[in-house]
Amino acid sequence: MRLATYEHEGLRRCGVVEGDRVLPFAEGAELLDLVGGAPVPSTGEPVPLASVRLLPPLEPPSVRDFVTFEEHVEGVRRSVSGEAGVPDAWYDAPAFYFTNPASLVGAHDDVPVPPGCSVLDFELEVAAVVGRGGADLSPERARDHIFGYTVFNDWSARDLQSREMRVGLGPSKGKDTASTLGPWLVTADELEPYRDGEGFLRLALTAEVNGEAVGSDLLSNMAWTFEEMLAHASRGTRVRTGDVLGSGTCGNGGCLAELWGRRGRQDPPPLVPGDTVTLTVEGIGAVSNTVVPGKAPQPVPTARKRPRDRP
Repeated sequence: MRLATYEHEGLRRCGVVEGDRVLPFAEGAELLDLVGGAPVPSTGEPVPLASVRLLPPLEPPSVRDFVTFEEHVEGVRRSVSGEAGVPDAWYDAPAFYFTNPASLVGAHDDVPVPPGCSVLDFELEVAAVVGRGGADLSPERARDHIFGYTVFNDWSARDLQSREMRVGLGPSKGKDTASTLGPWLVTADELEPYRDGEGFLRLALTAEVNGEAVGSDLLSNMAWTFEEMLAHASRGTRVRTGDVLGSGTCGNGGCLAELWGRRGRQDPPPLVPGDTVTLTVEGIGAVSNTVVPGKAPQPVPTARKRPRDRP
């Protein structure tokens, strides 16, 4: 099934997408309940898909964004920090950071430029959504805990990210303004025909800016499967129903910064208001967002030099 959350005639609803229409569930139904194992409710009269505004499929408790494409790491590392190659530690385990679940936008929503940003980028990813929660899962057990998949665009303020990561922590305001999730949630069974012999989903990924192709890759070029990522995420803790796990950005132009790192120049240029980014994932669908002007940053002082007095 393809499950969507949408706005229609001023009301927020959920339903099943079939072709060019949505079959709505009863008012008050939430996809998070279905993801957690609730029975699929009956549906009402279909609504044309073209008449609704698609919202993020669900409101996840958390969003972990991994970095599982070696080619992406190579290019972006050179672009953001100026360093070549891939850190040895990257090969040890599927690394991730927590991003902002409150910043999710729908498949066709406008995306504002983050305050203070002048180097805006997109990131083409696929996200898995956790069904049943669990802890200390093995990769084998983890497969039964993945409910479905959706397209994920991790919008990135590269200038802010580059500066703040020099502190030695993960990105903060460089990744905080928007992440696209959509256009809907595709249940895991629908993508099983794409699974290869190693357990990876062989899905074609493409990225376009203003209708011009800038990147393409295969999801199966990930270094870890989603099951392995989920097992790692659950180690020593619990994952919960609705948690989102981003694949990390694909290679071969899955973002602009990777291309900048390889080419040694900002070609194509950073995104500006009026640019439209379209990301398409085979078997799932496409999201297309237009960049719009953002707000000016509210001033916050720089660090003050303080004495080191002791009580």
